[in-house]
Amino acid sequence: MTQEQPKPARYRPLQEKLGQIVLVSEALVAFLGGLVLYGLDATGPLPAWWGVVAGGVMAVLFFLASGLLRWPWGYAVGWALQVVVLLGGFLETGLFIAALVFGGLWAYAVVWGSRTERRVQRQRAAYEREHGGEA
Repeated sequence: MTQEQPKPARYRPLQEKLGQIVLVSEALVAFLGGLVLYGLDATGPLPAWWGVVAGGVMAVLFFLASGLLRWPWGYAVGWALQVVVLLGGFLETGLFIAALVFGGLWAYAVVWGSRTERRVQRQRAAYEREHGGEA
């Protein structure tokens, strides 16, 4: 009787790992931002509780977007959410700061993560050519 080997974990590139860290962290900040909108009654003509709803919806969207990063279009979703946070700055100027910080982290994760991943892949391929077989 042969024992089945567990399926190896899917390889996740650095860009995906860093992007998920940023988006999940931003989910918490989005929810807290919604509480700020509620507390300051900064939802304009809408009732104040819409701030909590908006923050909760954004938090869920950030969590979902972190799971979408396995596909290339998931990064477009991440960029779109960064724009939504930036637009939220028109309701409460503190969200401009959140958009600047997390937008910068997101850009860093996407650009630097991709660049580093390509370098690692080149190094791994060179090692395999030189030593034969897998690294």
